[in-house]
Amino acid sequence: MKKDNNKVIYWLLTGCILIFIMVVVGGITRLTHSGLSISNYKLISGVIPPMNDIEWQEAFDLYKQYPEYQKLNNHFNLQDFKDIYFWEWLHRVIGRFIGLVFLIPFLYFLITKQLSKPTITKSIILLGLGAFQGFMGWYMVKSGLVDNPDVSHYRLAAHLTTAFVTFAYTFWVALDLIYPVNKDINIDFRNFIRFALVVLLIQIIYGAFVAGLDAGFIHNHWPMMSEGQFMHDTVFIEQQPWYKNFVEGKSGVQFAHRILAYIVVFSVIAIWHKSKKLTLTKLQSNGILSLLIVVGIQFLLGVFTILFQVPVWLGVAHQVGAFILLSSMIFTLHRFTK
Repeated sequence: MKKDNNKVIYWLLTGCILIFIMVVVGGITRLTHSGLSISNYKLISGVIPPMNDIEWQEAFDLYKQYPEYQKLNNHFNLQDFKDIYFWEWLHRVIGRFIGLVFLIPFLYFLITKQLSKPTITKSIILLGLGAFQGFMGWYMVKSGLVDNPDVSHYRLAAHLTTAFVTFAYTFWVALDLIYPVNKDINIDFRNFIRFALVVLLIQIIYGAFVAGLDAGFIHNHWPMMSEGQFMHDTVFIEQQPWYKNFVEGKSGVQFAHRILAYIVVFSVIAIWHKSKKLTLTKLQSNGILSLLIVVGIQFLLGVFTILFQVPVWLGVAHQVGAFILLSSMIFTLHRFTK
């Protein structure tokens, strides 16, 4: 049987789609403040939600023992709890399902010898990334169950970034199988796309910081942070020493996210401009065109998310935009990589 066949490609692309769905549901979970509604972790039995009034009341009583209810949501009734429980439960179930979708076909392909040695190695790395992603989800939730009724924005960023990296690597492995033929490349141009990818990943991390600190709910103006101020007065004074403002201060983190957005846009424009001097294949040209279109849409989504003070649908759309932009960047980089 042919190794690395179409079934293997479909398996990897299915994983990409599921990770995408996982990130969307995770964004909704965060924006609806649902992430701390399930305070225990049960790998198998946790798949089944409460099935009757007694079980729902037990779950609600458990929720009442933790800081989020005691300090923020003590006005909640059982129906309010059910509303936030749903999104966190769905997020966890999808995560478990992704684990099965990656593991079971991998074992099947391995036993039936449908994977080449390089793909076996890459698949093991993917399984490791997936396991680490699950651990980071638990580690993130744990930070909001002690004193502060909110998860650590550092752990949130690690959880989200790991999801994006897992998707990017899965997509890259699939592209390796879809386009196995080597090609001549312009190394300088490839390295510039790599630089743009690094900037984009840093921007994604800062997007998670903004979400984790609820920093999108302040300074809801654009292009200024407030009337007459491109950089708000509070950017440097919320935290001490001053550099902590750019990783822990709401104003500083939002300002960094804004500046990085401009850098990402200019990097993509520079990629497009530099590519005009090269002889491109159709796929390379399409990749760069997709980058231009998606980065423009994503920038506008970011602006509107700030101006309208982060409604759930816009916040989720902005996160989806980041996901699609990363996909375009990975595809374009792959087309310019030997």
